Amino acid sequence: MDTKAAIFALMTVWGVGTCLAVPAIAQEAEPVAGEDDSVRENPLLNRVWVRQGEAQGLPGVMHIFLSDGTMVSDSCWETYRLSNWQQLSETEISWEEDGMTISADIASLTSDELVLSLKLMGGVEEQRFTPADVPYVCPDMEK
Repeated sequence: MDTKAAIFALMTVWGVGTCLAVPAIAQEAEPVAGEDDSVRENPLLNRVWVRQGEAQGLPGVMHIFLSDGTMVSDSCWETYRLSNWQQLSETEISWEEDGMTISADIASLTSDELVLSLKLMGGVEEQRFTPADVPYVCPDMEK
């Protein structure tokens, strides 16, 4: 290979390499084809809900009710959990947790607050949630 061909090959490789390093530009998501208006209008779906009032001093309990029927539960003190969930009516939801079905009434649901009344074996427990602030960082746990 002569010098001109080698330089041309090297420049070609460099040119391709620099094209691959161009950063992507974030764009606003388009509505998903086939997704009906009720999914886009339901304030429960596809947002991070953080529990208010620290349960037993353990902060950061959060739930995400995805429109595909997956519920993400997480907290600052234990690992995340993926569960199946369903909205039984406008005022009732349920999800699977450790082989049991947890049922809850939606006592209140706005864009700023979610209040659930969980039907547990020991009775009804009210839990209040607000949308997570972004960015959100778990507080340091006491040792």
